Amino acid sequence: MNNMVNKAQGFGLSILTKVAGSDLLDQLKLRKFLEKSLYQSSKAGFKTFSQTQKILKSGQKIQRQRLPHQSKSLFDLNLTEEQQMTCEAMQQFASEVLYPLAHDADHHEIFPEELWQYSTDLGLNFYALPEALGGVAAEQNIVSNVLMAQQLAQGDFSLTAGLLSTFSVINAITRWGSEQVQTEYLTAFADDPHLKATFAVQEVTVAFNPYQLKTKATSNGDNYLINGEKTLVMLGETADIYLVSADLNGKTEVFIVQRNNTITAQKSPAMGLKATQTMNLKFNNTLAQRLGDDDFDCTAFIDLGNLMWCAMAVGTCEAVKKYCVQYANERTAFGEPISHRQSVAFMIADMAIEIDAMQMLILNAASLAESGQDFHREAYLARLLCAEKSMKIGTDGVQILGGHGFTKEHPVERWYRDLRATAIVHSGLHA
Repeated sequence: MNNMVNKAQGFGLSILTKVAGSDLLDQLKLRKFLEKSLYQSSKAGFKTFSQTQKILKSGQKIQRQRLPHQSKSLFDLNLTEEQQMTCEAMQQFASEVLYPLAHDADHHEIFPEELWQYSTDLGLNFYALPEALGGVAAEQNIVSNVLMAQQLAQGDFSLTAGLLSTFSVINAITRWGSEQVQTEYLTAFADDPHLKATFAVQEVTVAFNPYQLKTKATSNGDNYLINGEKTLVMLGETADIYLVSADLNGKTEVFIVQRNNTITAQKSPAMGLKATQTMNLKFNNTLAQRLGDDDFDCTAFIDLGNLMWCAMAVGTCEAVKKYCVQYANERTAFGEPISHRQSVAFMIADMAIEIDAMQMLILNAASLAESGQDFHREAYLARLLCAEKSMKIGTDGVQILGGHGFTKEHPVERWYRDLRATAIVHSGLHA
């Protein structure tokens, strides 16, 4: 375990020291973030909390955070220097950390415990926290968030989903949280990097509609009581905090819940997302706080979650394409690489075309959202395209590998299973 921790710290430090001497740090306001990350990476080991021992620290009351929209006059596909640097760091993290852990995590259906230390050393949650709490978010960075998800998913879809669950909850609280919720929870996340959170949105119904929920919320003085069941809750058994969607007087709302003994967890294995340890959660008169006030927009909440799933789909499809290119160039049949066959070459070319199309729609929607404009149509179109084309790319990837694509010897069958979640899961993450 100590070797794993040392390796994690070494990796985090290697990324940080690469850019520590850059003049860009002060220009991009990253100096404070790097210092914070260096401080965090010096801590060795994990803090062990039991369900009764882990206590959220409300701390001093903070001023309610509302990150301003970015000023944009046009749709620009060029990445900023900060975004480029972030993408490179996440891509390295994906290839050196996520990819090597992915096979065993999927096989054993367990989220690797050591991955949390890697995440802490990388300072992932500080990308979501506002500057006032020691983070780096000075304004809404939705484009940057989907780019991060895309790069990480090139290592593994499931591990990225689990890794971004807490990050996404922080994003949602920053965007929608009431003053009371932000004071209690954003401070807790800033103080305790080991605090874990996830979403409980999906329900066990045919053709699930996130706007028609069986889970109900009833008023209980200043708080609420939640009753109902959720499924496909990532890291549902180990999370400390849940964002739960429920029907309140005929309207979909989101509530924040701390794990307690009124919540029953049962394993719910799925075709994909095995490494996220998906669970069924039953809420029985569970005490909850309403996430936001009257400014909460359920449609935007769901759309921003779907954009993160789409971004992960693009990243995983990119991994499929790269793997197929390498395999097709190395695999020979009838005395030549199979990449010389037009049927194979055209499949891979189609992958590249569809990946670019998916990314264009995602960035368009994210850019509109970041600038405060209506983006529902664009997010909906992105989800439709990504749900269809990511499955086609996964299928073609298995097909190109032939019989090998059906075995666990190659990662393509795992990517195929995980990509199906793009069309199944609503929200569950938040850009």
